[in-house]
Amino acid sequence: MFHKIGSHVAAAAAVSLFGLFPDAANAQTTEERRERGAAVVRSLNNGTPQPTLEAMRQEFPFLAEATEAYALGDVWSRPGLDNRTRQLAAVAAFAAMGETALMKVHAGYALNIGVPEEELKEVIYMLTVPAGFPKAIAASQVLSELFRERREANGGAPAGQRPATGQRGENQP
Repeated sequence: MFHKIGSHVAAAAAVSLFGLFPDAANAQTTEERRERGAAVVRSLNNGTPQPTLEAMRQEFPFLAEATEAYALGDVWSRPGLDNRTRQLAAVAAFAAMGETALMKVHAGYALNIGVPEEELKEVIYMLTVPAGFPKAIAASQVLSELFRERREANGGAPAGQRPATGQRGENQP
C-alpha cells in the first residue's frame, strides 16, 4: 500500500517538476546529442573523424552512437572545463587505469590543441604517485611512440608546440 502511494507521489512530483522546468521535458534528441559529439571530435582531431570511433561504428553501432551522444555530446560538451583541461584529465585517468590505447587517443587530441610534449610527460610523472610505476612506465612507452609518430609527420619538430586548429584551451567546437 505504501509503495503504491509513494509511486503516485513520485509521479506527481515529476509532473510538477516538468511544469516548473519545461526544458527538462524537452530534452535534446539523440541525433542532436550525436551531432554535438561529432563536433567535439572534429574540433579535437583537426577536422577529421576519429578512426577508433568510426571502426566501432561498423561492428558496434549502438556503442559508437552512445559514445558519441553521451560521452562526447553530453559530458565532453559541458561547460566548466576547457578542452585542454579535459584532455589532460583524460590522459591521466586512462593512463592510471592502464588503458594506454585510449590514453594515446586523448594525448593526440591534447597535442592537436597545443599541449606541449613536456606537459604530457609531467602528467605521466605525476601518475607514479596515485597509480604506481608500472602504469606510468606503460603510459610513457605509449606516449613516446605517439611523440615519435608526430615528429616523423612534422619533419622532426616536437608536437603540441602550436595549436593545429582553434585557440589553445578553447572549450567549444
